[in-house]
Amino acid sequence: MSMTLPARAATGHHRPGDPAAIADAITTGNLLRCWIRETGTPRPTDGILRLRLPASGVTLETPVIHWSPTGHHRFGRARLRTGTKAPAPLIASLLGIEIAAGDPSSVTDLTSRVTDSAHRIEQFLRTRPHTTHTPTTPFIDAEQALVTGHPLHPTPKSREGLSDNQAARYSPETHGHFPLHWFAADPAVLHSDTALDRPLQNLLAELAGHPTTPPGTGLVPAHPWQAQDLLHRPAVRALLDDGHLHDLGPSGPHWTPTSSVRTLYRADVPVMLKLSLGIRITNSRRENNRTELRRGLAVHRLLDAGLAHALHTTHPHFHIVRDPAWLAVDTPGATTPTGLDAVIRDNPFRTGTPTPPRTPRTTTGCLAGLLAERPDQPDHRSRLATHIQHLAHRTGHSTPRTTRTWFTRYLDTVITPLLWLYAEYGLGLEAHQQNTLVTLDTDGWPTGGHYRDNQGYYFSPARSHALHRWIPGAGRDLGTYVDDTVIDERLGYYIGINNILGTIGALGSQGLADETDLLADTDRHLAGLAAQHGDRLTLATTLREAPTLRCKANLLTRIRGMDELIGPLEAQSVYVDIPNPIAEARR
Repeated sequence: MSMTLPARAATGHHRPGDPAAIADAITTGNLLRCWIRETGTPRPTDGILRLRLPASGVTLETPVIHWSPTGHHRFGRARLRTGTKAPAPLIASLLGIEIAAGDPSSVTDLTSRVTDSAHRIEQFLRTRPHTTHTPTTPFIDAEQALVTGHPLHPTPKSREGLSDNQAARYSPETHGHFPLHWFAADPAVLHSDTALDRPLQNLLAELAGHPTTPPGTGLVPAHPWQAQDLLHRPAVRALLDDGHLHDLGPSGPHWTPTSSVRTLYRADVPVMLKLSLGIRITNSRRENNRTELRRGLAVHRLLDAGLAHALHTTHPHFHIVRDPAWLAVDTPGATTPTGLDAVIRDNPFRTGTPTPPRTPRTTTGCLAGLLAERPDQPDHRSRLATHIQHLAHRTGHSTPRTTRTWFTRYLDTVITPLLWLYAEYGLGLEAHQQNTLVTLDTDGWPTGGHYRDNQGYYFSPARSHALHRWIPGAGRDLGTYVDDTVIDERLGYYIGINNILGTIGALGSQGLADETDLLADTDRHLAGLAAQHGDRLTLATTLREAPTLRCKANLLTRIRGMDELIGPLEAQSVYVDIPNPIAEARR
């Protein structure tokens, strides 16, 4: 049974208002949670976590403030057994020595990235209250609320390659905003595909403010950091030198980064732009590859052909954010991407969009942004905690009862459509917290949601033939046509562990409800889905009954230097078995 905390969320032991201490406590907590999950470290019987690390001959100790059945534990200050304080970089190096198999470069890399992530969080906390907060929408407010990042990742805010000044300008956490950098490309090197109802270049010209371009060329947007980096890449330099590419410089109104950093938003235009950004964010360099560009557009066409109607008929308040066009600059004769490309993404969250008569007003935001604690706020309370406290006051019900009602509605309106798509059409969506958008009514209850990300579509050979009546062979040439066992593993992690259990862990660790109650609610919900879909959704039964679940090991993936966007799908990250808290709660 989980311990219940007061409503005020505790980030760890730190001096109130001290950004460096808060950032170190957050990073330390992430490292310890990862270690416990990935090594199977049991709950201490005396309330003191002791990690004996034989490779370095030391023992780490920290008091346990909250032990969570879903892994969202909380700790006090970490120390060596000698009593010496243990900051996050030291803990990272000690843990790295244990698991790096004598590879000093891996330990150095982990320690440097952990240090970078902690430094970013500290800088966000220092500068965020003083940054210019331009007019926003509820959508971008939630995107900018994810100040501390994934609580079970060792380096959630690592952004290798950004200076402090660049981070302040380009980060959502500091309310960054900037104009795009534009290039003009000769048709010989510019490739694109579009399902827009207007010429792609006309749209881009409007977004850029109609800059003057050389005759016969096409506009290409770039993130300003990427634009400067590209000038030092030989392939791009050659295109500029031979006249195939022209540097037009910055142009047009300012854009705002979303939580992914590289997807950019403007409230006044119908599209967002997902741009390449050659910075290592968490584990990967965030540059688009051609398969991803094609995959997003293929799913858009599949939705247009009939899938959107089928989804709307059964789950009218759940949507897939579409990627209806892309463009990219190539080097003649080369197969490697130039890093100059863009996904044109639909923007359902623009201001001034007409609302049908008698349609209730709603807001939509990133789940991770709703759940994340906010150390820049006096009580560290998450946006969702604020909503739930308001709902409890409004309804007159207790906070735990209100939380369970909120969570049950979330399962109904967001998780059910995700699993329905997989059961009925073999289309798996990699719906982790950052890719899941939750729609709330004016009171704060969940009423629907959206999924976004062209990297995260999986097609089942066993069941995606249900899509072929709309587009024959859909999914077979998009890079994620893989066996159901692989899809089950990935969806089991992204939907089951990251999304469902992550939400339970956040609600429990913030003192809003007992996690065992929420696990029981999840068990009942999955039982209903398993009964409804039978053999088409064995994943629901696995999540309920399997003694262990396959879980992505973010610390092990990081220490091994794996880029999760490169290589075969089955080998892009490390997976380990963890105890299944849903099954344990039922027992």
